[in-house]
Amino acid sequence: MKARTKLLACLLGASAMTAAPLAASAETSIATVVKIAGIQWFNRMEEGIKKYAEDTGTNAFQVGPAQADPQQQAALIEDMIAQGVNALAVVPMSPEALEPVLKRAQDAGIVVVTHEAASQQNTTYDIEAFKNEDFGANLMEQLATCMGGEGEYAVFVGSLTSQTHNQWVDGAIAYQKEKYPNMTLVGDKNETFDDQQQAYAKAQEVLRAYPDIKGMQGSASTDVAGIGLAIEERGLEDQTCVFGTSLPSIAGQYLETGAVDGIGFWDPSIAGYAMNKVAQMVMDGKTVEDGAGLGLEGYENVKLDGKVIYGQAWVNVNKDNMADYPF
Repeated sequence: MKARTKLLACLLGASAMTAAPLAASAETSIATVVKIAGIQWFNRMEEGIKKYAEDTGTNAFQVGPAQADPQQQAALIEDMIAQGVNALAVVPMSPEALEPVLKRAQDAGIVVVTHEAASQQNTTYDIEAFKNEDFGANLMEQLATCMGGEGEYAVFVGSLTSQTHNQWVDGAIAYQKEKYPNMTLVGDKNETFDDQQQAYAKAQEVLRAYPDIKGMQGSASTDVAGIGLAIEERGLEDQTCVFGTSLPSIAGQYLETGAVDGIGFWDPSIAGYAMNKVAQMVMDGKTVEDGAGLGLEGYENVKLDGKVIYGQAWVNVNKDNMADYPF
């Protein structure tokens, strides 16, 4: 309850992102480049970017492509390099596809910090809300419990190149094989391109191909909403279990009806704030140490593994507690 109270305080203005002002000014510009503009997940992240700008006086802003496309994202980063920003905070659609452009940024003296990209090479730090395989196993434990530890299930990812989505799903599958041998994964990873309609269409395909399916796990924030709509249309709320990464503002109506059983997430606004804060630290010649705190909820005692900073920032939400997270 304490963590929820702190998070609500953040939303009401007594922020969980309150920290000592950093050495920044309006002349310092940090561009946060996200996977796609206009979806609720990254709208929430932008709130954190604006809060950081307000707290520090930095020219901090967020941009994203109109479609979840690595090439469009790379083009935006090229624009930011041309504009001469001091730092880039990037949530890569495809870490591998962005390596060349992020190298050009670093060669130009621009600080690069990433999020959801633990394998990224051309970055000073990558910030993860948690260890991704553990989060995937956490979702699988809930899915397996709901399914009674047996039956067929399917998995969804926003992109086959999205590192975090694949780590969540791979962690979930490994956990299932070890703990729940009577469950069976059916089909391949269903790719949805971070699009609710694509998730809906893929869920319909899965339901047609596997009429006895009992569970589905989503990765993109829009996956469970698309899956939930497909479940509702067929009246399968009581016969299926659906869990995945999302936000109450995206999946809430399906949590209410039981078409979606539970979601897990971290607060993207705090993650956005953290990326910008770490970028400023790098610009100030500071480093992040193992066990240090960033002064942000879920990142009080971070673990450092090479370039990767791990927090402990996930929450599990269902219809009973979703009102505690009004975003």
